[in-house]
Amino acid sequence: MTAALACLALGAALAGCTHGASAEAPSPSKEPTARQLIDTANDTMKALTSVTIDANSFDASGEDRSTRLRTDLKGRCAYKTTWPAGPRIEQIRIGETDYVRTNRAYDKRWPGKGGPDTHDSNRWITSPSSEAPDNGLADCTWDFTTFGVAKKRGPSEVDGRPAIRLIVTDKEDEGGAYNFHIATEGKPYILKVVYEGAEYHSVTTFSAFDEPLDVRPPAKAVGG
Repeated sequence: MTAALACLALGAALAGCTHGASAEAPSPSKEPTARQLIDTANDTMKALTSVTIDANSFDASGEDRSTRLRTDLKGRCAYKTTWPAGPRIEQIRIGETDYVRTNRAYDKRWPGKGGPDTHDSNRWITSPSSEAPDNGLADCTWDFTTFGVAKKRGPSEVDGRPAIRLIVTDKEDEGGAYNFHIATEGKPYILKVVYEGAEYHSVTTFSAFDEPLDVRPPAKAVGG
């Protein structure tokens, strides 16, 4: 999904959204503050050449969904969204070209939203990325910037990897909180972000840091 949608939906949990705060160099004699840990983690994530982002989101309207984005954080990525009832949309973006495929459950629920000529479900449709329909397609880039007040909440673990949990709140998001889990061994990657709000919450995990990204055009696709 686009960066804007990321902040409004997935990325509200995924990326923490943005207002920005300048990083402070930690004193050699002191432990880094929560803000310094978050800023360092964001800088580490921005330097990645590839990453996989999995998210499960839940809202009061019942529009639960799961997504997976494999991306080089530039212009090559593969994206997939599924809903519990069966709808599915897949996207491959390579530079200025999108390849989009939906299933019949998606087309039945949202006719025409999969892009041009999607009446034939499960067929890859090619179109310029600049003409991507407003259906939650992904942008390969990601904005690793976090705003709000950050506080330490002690050690944690994500898939066996030791981490530190930080909670971030912002007065503009009343009742909402982001729980960041940042690796404490090796590079300080963001391993997981859990957003909890009054009407929306999500769990997002980050993995496959700098691993080879095998994203290619589908074997058969038709122009939209």
